[in-house]
Amino acid sequence: MNAPFTLHRRIYADLEANILSGDWAPGQRIPFEHELTRRYGCSRMTVNKAISELADRGLVTRRRRAGTFVAQPRAQSAVLSIPDLKAEAEARGQTYGYELLTRRVREPVTDEEFDLASGGQVLELRCLHTADGMSLALERRVISLVVTPEAETADFETLPPGGWLLDFAPWTEAEHRISAVACGGADARRLALKPGAPCLLLERRTWRDGRPVTRVSQLFPGDRYDLVARFSPARGEGR
Repeated sequence: MNAPFTLHRRIYADLEANILSGDWAPGQRIPFEHELTRRYGCSRMTVNKAISELADRGLVTRRRRAGTFVAQPRAQSAVLSIPDLKAEAEARGQTYGYELLTRRVREPVTDEEFDLASGGQVLELRCLHTADGMSLALERRVISLVVTPEAETADFETLPPGGWLLDFAPWTEAEHRISAVACGGADARRLALKPGAPCLLLERRTWRDGRPVTRVSQLFPGDRYDLVARFSPARGEGR
């Protein structure tokens, strides 16, 4: 009675090992189900169950009529932390890339920016983050030059602003807002996505000792980024 379960777990473990070891690279097609059926001498249902579990874990993606492919690595960040995209990509063994698209010092124009500016000017940056040559995030950031005047002369041509701020203006309070959006227009072209592709929008504000430091929005292709939270129930919950 246990043979089908044991075989399904063996198939799953074999495929998982090929993926996690790097023997099968991201984007590579794995053997078709009928090929695995012959290889293991089992039913199509047993093979399908193993592959479905790999897909549920995000290790493979299924494409109708094309087959099943090793999934591209997905960035992951804790919801309650501020990610350093460069460090995250390199920790996954990926080659990180960064491009500063625009940079300008200007006057604030919205109520939120006036609050951020604290009576001075702001620095607006737009930049693109990549991992292994694929777009990871499109970023628009506004920094208070009153609270962080060093930002005006910082070398953001080569230094991603998020990492620079973590080093030179560490935050003491932060607020995240996360939403699912459809990417369109110039943003879709910049991220090499089709118009309307699903994306994850992360909007964040940070403060240092009660003074606003930066506002940033980061747009991630929906299939390349995860936000992860780990928490415990408060007293009286989870019963």
